[in-house]
Amino acid sequence: MSDVREELVALLPRLRRFAHGLTSHREDADDLVQEACERALTRTELWTPGTRLDSWMYRIIQNLWYDRLRSRRVRGETVDESMLELQADEQAHHLPERRDELSEVSRRLQALRPEHREVVMLVCVEEHSYKEAADILQVPVGTVMSRLARARLLLQEQPLDAAQLRRPNTTESRS
Repeated sequence: MSDVREELVALLPRLRRFAHGLTSHREDADDLVQEACERALTRTELWTPGTRLDSWMYRIIQNLWYDRLRSRRVRGETVDESMLELQADEQAHHLPERRDELSEVSRRLQALRPEHREVVMLVCVEEHSYKEAADILQVPVGTVMSRLARARLLLQEQPLDAAQLRRPNTTESRS
């Protein structure tokens, strides 16, 4: 049990990043990770030692998030994920020129359907292989590849505004 706790503590930054990618709000992500850790620690007998703890935790977070979304819909709350805005992280205060870029990328990521966003977070952000992502999401590898390809196309459909990406001391040279 103490080994699981130590591994879980080491995973916390990655779990938070994944949860933040799903929820788009730091507080919601923190709550989701806390609930997932609590669930994992009270049900360690469901995890098979020798298997990937991170995959198990991602799956718990994903299930909890879907449960929350369903619950909100049942209660009649409007759940418009495309309107959720990424809150600036601690570094954004020191790098204001990056804030617009981060906001735009986040807006686009949040506009994706959840199944596309999950694949982007697992493969592109967390750097899992297609097979690992497929195992985590419990879908075929081909589905992961298809969702990722579709997500990439959707993210590229509208190019980022060049003015948002331009850094203050950058000069453009045109020939």
